[in-house]
Amino acid sequence: MDQDIQEILFTPAEIAAANQKLGQQLARDYHGKNPLFVCVLKGAILFLTDLVRQIPESVEIDFMDVSSYHGKTTSSGEVKILKDLDVSVAGRDVVFVEDIIDTGKTLKALMDLFASRKAKSVKIVSLVDKPAHREQVVQADYIGLTCPDKFIVGYGMDYQENYRNLPYIGVLKSEVYL
Repeated sequence: MDQDIQEILFTPAEIAAANQKLGQQLARDYHGKNPLFVCVLKGAILFLTDLVRQIPESVEIDFMDVSSYHGKTTSSGEVKILKDLDVSVAGRDVVFVEDIIDTGKTLKALMDLFASRKAKSVKIVSLVDKPAHREQVVQADYIGLTCPDKFIVGYGMDYQENYRNLPYIGVLKSEVYL
């Protein structure tokens, strides 16, 4: 897999430092509130796992599986819920955990959905923000790292279900996906 990477943008140490910083901020902001952390599968699972280990209090987690890329390198704009939550968000403080905010289309659709489900509050934590590619007005409340407008993989992020298990975040060589 390493041979398919053009450059490493974020090392394992940089990712760990971002997780620690975000976890400490969330621990302070949600002290005594028992928030519901909602992870978007599959890309955010590694981030969620490392993030919640930084929080010294009880938190609840649940998962959604949504698709908007459908095997491509750009979002189709069509958001499909493949797996919905197992618990209600009504009256809950929800922390939405994303691996990357790219176009913002998926996140905007899910934020609208959670509002209609009467969540008490919804905040977004994203490991990576890619603002240059934004098409919807969506702003994360907590951001770990900011990346340029490049196609990245690793640490949960994939291309056609590959590269998720890289311990770093890197730019995929264009010849791999063009």
